[in-house]
Amino acid sequence: MNTLFETVRLGRLTLSNRFVMAPMTRSRAQTNGSPGTSSATYYGQRASVGLIVTEGTQPSEAGQGYLTTPGIHDEVQVEGWKETIDAVHAKGGHIFMQLMHAGRMSHPDNTPHGTQGVAPSAIAPGAQMFTRSGMQDIPAPRALTTAEIAQTVQDFRHAARLAIEAGADGVEIHGANAYLVQQFFAPSANQRTDAYGGSIENRARFALEVARAIVDEIGADRTAIRLSPGLTHYGIDEGPEGKDLYRYLVTELDTLGLAYVHLLHLGDDAFLREVRGMWNSRLVVNRPGRPRDAIGSDVTAGLADMESYGQMVLANPDFVERIRTGAPLNEARREFYYGGGDEGYIDYTPLSVDEIA
Repeated sequence: MNTLFETVRLGRLTLSNRFVMAPMTRSRAQTNGSPGTSSATYYGQRASVGLIVTEGTQPSEAGQGYLTTPGIHDEVQVEGWKETIDAVHAKGGHIFMQLMHAGRMSHPDNTPHGTQGVAPSAIAPGAQMFTRSGMQDIPAPRALTTAEIAQTVQDFRHAARLAIEAGADGVEIHGANAYLVQQFFAPSANQRTDAYGGSIENRARFALEVARAIVDEIGADRTAIRLSPGLTHYGIDEGPEGKDLYRYLVTELDTLGLAYVHLLHLGDDAFLREVRGMWNSRLVVNRPGRPRDAIGSDVTAGLADMESYGQMVLANPDFVERIRTGAPLNEARREFYYGGGDEGYIDYTPLSVDEIA
């Protein structure tokens, strides 16, 4: 456990501890795609973790899938993010912005432009999502042309540059959780017959092009990626070659010298050890539902350099201090996860002076 409270070098940063705030959609952005009015307070409250990863932030209009999610593709959004990022830095924290293109996980009712989602192939995920009029089936997306894929890569590059302009310490490419990058990995979502479909190398091509473009734009030490090998939600099936795809992908990403890989771990410890062995930079591991008494176990075992936590940090802005002192944790209020105002967002009770003592 004590190892978690040690400093760690991450790219050009020295983090105060090895705790990471996992990216969590909160659906409180303004209509222009800027962060919500209480975003600076929310993230600033949690600046004691070694690294904050923001909620998924769309790199283009086409990248939006859910209601009221923030963007980072124009100057208005840059100005909006500056206040939030400055609030984290003012408290000595560090923050990477997660760049998330929803791909087919989108509904026209959720976006200002009201257009059909885009994806590797025109295959619906077979799931529903919340919209302004309630739960609806997610419609089939439109397949991206090769020219549009190239433009999407440039959208990620441009968004990374804007994130740095806004003050972010780096960006995390969202290559997990059934969104666009992972959609290219999965034959269930990608049935292309061109250079982006079929073979392992082709299905990994888009992710690698995005990573290389961002590295070229802002540097490898400010670039990271989140992956979720084996995830099967929302119609994603990476098939029998799934592990081989990640072996190839991680090996290729390793040559770029990224700041870290953020791995959503779904229970395959043997594969986690394999990834750890082939990855020569920092590895962040997120185990959904990890119990309190297992906090620090991956760092202690040498399977991770850092551990990320979502709900626990959401409900406990002073999460690091609570873990350090053994204080009880607030319970997350699920009914306030998405949308709404400040309730369940910035009003979680911090430890009192007596509790800290």
